[in-house]
Amino acid sequence: MLSYHKEKGHSIMGLRTGSKAGIPIAIGYIPIALTFGLIAKTTGLTFSETIGMSLFVYAGASQFMALQMFAAGTSGLEIILATFIINIRHFLMTASLSEKIYERSLMKRALVAYGVTDETFSVASLQKEEVKPVFMAGLLLMAYGSWVIFSGVGYFIGAGLPGVLKASMSIALYAMFIGLIVPSLKRHRKVVALFSSAAILSSMLSLFLSSGWAIVLATLCSCFGVEAFYYKKKDPQEWEVGQHDK
Repeated sequence: MLSYHKEKGHSIMGLRTGSKAGIPIAIGYIPIALTFGLIAKTTGLTFSETIGMSLFVYAGASQFMALQMFAAGTSGLEIILATFIINIRHFLMTASLSEKIYERSLMKRALVAYGVTDETFSVASLQKEEVKPVFMAGLLLMAYGSWVIFSGVGYFIGAGLPGVLKASMSIALYAMFIGLIVPSLKRHRKVVALFSSAAILSSMLSLFLSSGWAIVLATLCSCFGVEAFYYKKKDPQEWEVGQHDK
């Protein structure tokens, strides 16, 4: 009985610690989630569709991209493929995080993987000790709840805006993408090459294909092309040094 109460106490403490760690993320999600809900309303989504996207997709950049593709009349398959490509990095993040979370239950591990975002991954990976599932539960629920709730709040804010302002809000979607891309462009030449080649390819392919397939193919070709270019450019001695270090 004593061990049960002790274990329960540790679980509550872990949940509380994870929730505290998730507060900065939850606050940071508020303006982005509000913007998503507002643009979803102006794009033509219903309230249930807006909340459903935040509940089941739960990927900020992908959701904004999906809105743009939806507004352009792109098919569901094209949107799904484009979203999958953008979020491939989550395979690497969750694989890395699984080394810090010692949990045998596949269901719990799947739930943790579902809630991982760039921000929650950063917080969890910086923990010096083993990451407990209860810590992850508090961290993920705080971030997830903020995103879903304020997506709905943004939708209702959008419903109360004048028609002229709603029509002009479509530019916020492009501003959001620029805000996400510019910081990376300043730091990495590879990102500049990737972004530029993807934009050019997408423009060229859109002359022959629908906008959705043009985005999907342009993204794939740019990723493989840029990585192949930098792989060939890399000094072979650097690979030898890297191999000896392992």
